[in-house]
Amino acid sequence: MNIFRKRIWQYAGLLLMVLVVSCVTEFQPDRVSIPTSLIVEGQITDQAGPYSVKLTRTADYSYTSLNLLETGAVVTISDNLGNQEVLTEQSPGGTYSTAANGIQGVAGRSYKLTIKTKAGNQYESEAELLQAAPPIQKLYYEYSVETGGVSFAKNQGWNVYLDTKDPEAPGNYYKWNWTHYEFTAVCSSRELKDGTITGLGCCSNCWDITRCYTCISLSSDVNINGQAISRQPIMRVPYKSTSRYYLEVQQQAISKGAYEFWKSVKGLVNNTGGLFDAAPSSVQGNLHCVNDPTTLVYGFFGATGISEQYINVDRSDGQGVPDVDPVIVVPQPSACVVCENSLYRTPNKPRWWQF
Repeated sequence: MNIFRKRIWQYAGLLLMVLVVSCVTEFQPDRVSIPTSLIVEGQITDQAGPYSVKLTRTADYSYTSLNLLETGAVVTISDNLGNQEVLTEQSPGGTYSTAANGIQGVAGRSYKLTIKTKAGNQYESEAELLQAAPPIQKLYYEYSVETGGVSFAKNQGWNVYLDTKDPEAPGNYYKWNWTHYEFTAVCSSRELKDGTITGLGCCSNCWDITRCYTCISLSSDVNINGQAISRQPIMRVPYKSTSRYYLEVQQQAISKGAYEFWKSVKGLVNNTGGLFDAAPSSVQGNLHCVNDPTTLVYGFFGATGISEQYINVDRSDGQGVPDVDPVIVVPQPSACVVCENSLYRTPNKPRWWQF
């Protein structure tokens, strides 16, 4: 009897599987489209310029989405005392910069961005008050080994933390950024068919730059006004070498509006791509179109106070062999490649570089 019941359940389960498979049709989600809209990225700080504002336009939001450069615009930064500067468009276009000795942010002043596009539309940001950032009191790190992972070397790392003191006045908002510089002797590389990576050396001193553009670290003093901020996580240094790891950390004092904007961006970046995740159109900012208030514009122009500090993380206490990158073979003698100044590489020595 027990065997008979078991067989019945087996046949029933098989039939159910056939019915389910036969009823499933491929889901084809509708393409999400938003009207072509301006995207603004930029800020002014109380650190020396130049400052840059990047202008692009949206295309359809899809797996192959892209943003188009907005060229030929007149971009102006002004403060509440009547100081202003018209930015210069850089080649290949879409990025507008102040002069090296141009306008500079000052704590206590308010700043506004105005844009007039080639098509004649005018955009403005809300006035942003620039607040000074409290100093970084301490920057430090701790070695740890995480569980799981594919190798012991990958599990090792040094967690970097920050301590600071929130001002007595309420209404303070923070954002933390970090930048890693690493000296490189190779400025061009390619992988051969046999898996070997070959490269060409740099014509001058050169540093690779590493940032995490999706690591959005924020906080406010809503629950800790006037108190110490301790062990604020900054980043985790990987065990890819036993050499020192040079890191610059930036503590930003931002407005409530900027805090809410970046909080929304963080939620978008961290979503899982499910059916109910927010589309990018839900993240707007502090800009509007003067000609037509119904015209959408995205992004944020901020006025930011900054305090900075650096740290050299000693990785000599790592255990075993580091998780090293593939070796790049540079033939000798060989031609050299110019170290271009970009987001990812620079010939300029980092400000606190000591080795």
